[in-house]
Parts: sequence; structure tokens; C-alpha cells
Amino acid sequence: MDVGLDRALLLLEQSRYELAEQELRRVLTLEPNHAAAHALLALCLSHRKQYQQATEEAQRAIHQAPDASFGHYALGTVLHDRGELTDACRATIEAIRLDPYRPEYFARLAAIEFDRARWREALDAAEQGLTVDPEHVGCTNLRAMALVKLGRRGEAGATIDVALARDPENALSHANQGWTLLEAGEAEPALEHFREALRIDPELEWARQGIVEALKARHPIYALMLRYFLWMGRLSPRARWGVVFGAVILSRVLREAGRAVPALTPVIAPLLIAYAAFVILTWIADPLFNLLLRFDRFGRLALSEDQIHATNWIGACLGVCLAALLAGWITGVSAWLIAALVCGLYVMPLSGVFHAPVGRPRRIMAGYAIGLAVLGAAGIADLFARLPSREASPLGAACLGLFMLGVFLAAFLLHALVTARTQR
Repeated sequence: MDVGLDRALLLLEQSRYELAEQELRRVLTLEPNHAAAHALLALCLSHRKQYQQATEEAQRAIHQAPDASFGHYALGTVLHDRGELTDACRATIEAIRLDPYRPEYFARLAAIEFDRARWREALDAAEQGLTVDPEHVGCTNLRAMALVKLGRRGEAGATIDVALARDPENALSHANQGWTLLEAGEAEPALEHFREALRIDPELEWARQGIVEALKARHPIYALMLRYFLWMGRLSPRARWGVVFGAVILSRVLREAGRAVPALTPVIAPLLIAYAAFVILTWIADPLFNLLLRFDRFGRLALSEDQIHATNWIGACLGVCLAALLAGWITGVSAWLIAALVCGLYVMPLSGVFHAPVGRPRRIMAGYAIGLAVLGAAGIADLFARLPSREASPLGAACLGLFMLGVFLAAFLLHALVTARTQR
């Protein structure tokens, strides 16, 4: 029996999950109530994204051995992978209560708290793990990640330097060093660490994401946007909502001030234009610069399949927008210019679809974007149907008005979907 478990553990360490599952099921055929085998099978199934079965196996492990810590750890890991962060945290804390001398348990708790944007709690969990094993690589890296989010980049860099000195071939340490440098605005040195991480582990998604961001950060405009994105990422969900609503309220105050005191218009108007441009960039900067990476020999290889799909849609939408602008300029028909405006604005909710987490949030955002597309298309069709008149019918005007309102509200919907708990 132990030989079968050892073989399954080896296969898991080699990321050969299908073979590991087969081995574990053979063990469970001989001993159906083997708690450790159920827990390992749960981890294996979670790696294969079979989350419901994984949850059931972890619960069976706990049922067979409720006082064994490993079953609770497996359940916490599966729930973490599913995005059920609160329940994952509860299960992992129970595993730690049952066995407080396993650094990997503290590393899992730190990772969960990190994904909950609870940086202080993530740091505390990682440091507790390091009291058990001062050289634990997972806890060391998570400590560094939490320090970066807390704005303590110097300590984070020193922590990762120690980790790399102990294990220079650790891909995650190189990736974290890359992100630390990227947070500091040093894109080129960050690129070297991301490349090294991918050389060691070509499947490390954390490094692939980093190399894409570092390549885009070579452009000054995106470097500025990346600083904003990273800063927002360090805030709690509540603080992010505060920034969003605060910016909207401030823009309204400035507009009212401009109306009340016309002499301030030369000062306020550029500020409002800059704010509008910045808001648009927060929507389209990521897919737009990903589109530019499609023309870079190395950049196109770093993009994920999802990012390539996003650039295809965004590129098509911008292409239609430019074609409509050209048609309006040549023909002088205002309907073409309105069509160009609708297509240009539609880039924002369209990019929001790919910003939304995969699963139910993305399906909601996609449905919302499709609804806006129908409204925009109906309004444009009405304009062309009424040529040579330059005015839309009441129905067409209503469609265009709802489209504009929907584009504005899309930002709030996306923010709610991103900050909400994602379950798989």
C-alpha cells in the first residue's frame, strides 16, 4: 500500500497528474477508507481542474480521519483553487491547529490571504511558517510577495536575494524578483529574471504574466499605467471602490465649478480631458499594448491564448472604428462618424470581458457587452435608415443613449465582478 502511495507522490511531484490519479485509484480499490489516498487524490483532481470531484475526495478524507491534518489541508487547497477563499482559509487554519509544525500549511494560508488582498495577514502566515522552517522556499517567496504589496520593496528584495542564494534554480524566486523590480519601475532587469524563471520552469504562469508586463512597460505610457495598476492592486477591495467613486465625484465637482466660475474653465477643462483619457486608458491599455506585442518577435510568444483572443477582438473593433472614421471623412456623412464613436467606445466594455475572471464573472460581462453591442448596432442602423436626415428616430436615439449609459456603468460592473469572490 505504501509503495502505491509513494509512487503516486512521485508522480504528483513530476506533475504527471493523470498517472498519479490512476495509481491512487488502485490504492483506494484495495483500501477504500484510506484517508491519505483520498486527500492526495483530491489534490490530483484539483490540479486537473476537476474541482467538484476534488472537493468530494477531500471531504471523504476528513470523514475517514477527522483528526488528521492532511485532509483539512487538502480541502483548503482545493477550495483555494476553486476561489472559495473564506472556506479555504477556515480549512487551512484547522489543518494548522491539528499540526502546527508543517511549513507548507502556513504557505498555503499565506497564499490564500494574499489572494484575499489581506497583505498583513499573508505576511504573518508566511513568517509563522518560517519560524518552523527558516529555509522554506514557499514561505520565503510569499513573505516577499506580501512585503511588495505592503510597499516594503527593500525588505522584499533582500528576502528574495536570500532565497536565490539558497536555491539559484528556483523559478518562483526569480519570478518574484522580477515582480519586485517591476514594482520599482525597473523593467529591463525584471525581464532577465522572468526569462530565467521561464527557462527553469516554462509552465510558470506567474513568470509568463510578468514577462508580458515587463515587455509592455518598455513603452513610457504603459509604464505609467502599470504603476497605477500595481498601486491599485495593493489596495483592499474597499479602498479600490473608494478610489473609483472618489474620482467620479471629483470630476463632477470640477465640472460644476467650471460652470459656476467660467474663469476657471481654462484650468478645469484640461484636467477633465486628462481624466477622461486616463479612464479610457485604464480600460484599453492592457489589450492595446498586448496588440502591439503581436508585432514583437518575442512578445507574441509570451502572450497567452486568452490575451491573443482579446487582441483579435480589440483589433477588429478598432479597425472598424478607423474604417468608419475614414468613410465619414470621405463622404461627409455624420452617421459614419457616430458609428466610429460607438465602435471606439465599445472597446472599453469589450476589453472588460477579458479583464473579468474566467467563469461566471466573465459570462456576466460578456452578456452585458453583447447587450451593449445590440443597442449600439440598433442606433447606428437607425441613423443610416433615415439618411439623408441627420437625426435619429426617438427609438434610435434611445438606443444610442442607453449604449452611452451602459458604457459608463460597465466600469462599475467590471469592478464589482473583479472584487467579488470567484467560485469554480
